[in-house]
Amino acid sequence: MNVEEEVQRLSQEIKRLGKVQADGSYKVTFGTLFNDDECANIFEALVGTLRAAKKRKVLTYEGELLLQGVHDNVEITLNPAPAEAAAAAN
Repeated sequence: MNVEEEVQRLSQEIKRLGKVQADGSYKVTFGTLFNDDECANIFEALVGTLRAAKKRKVLTYEGELLLQGVHDNVEITLNPAPAEAAAAAN
């Protein structure tokens, strides 16, 4: 899988595990993602994929590097796709 495919797959997993917000975004904690068996099987380097997605402005979270245990409660927000954001605004 290349980086773009991993970021796309990460988005799908955040939608599966997260809670949809009024603006069309999804929120999930790092601990939920990190401890999910399916995510563990998909992502060889979850933290690296999260950083790549953040750099591409696909998602946001506080800080630069997330570590298991220390950052389990950090919320990761998957930004809504432009079409989803427009629909949520109506």
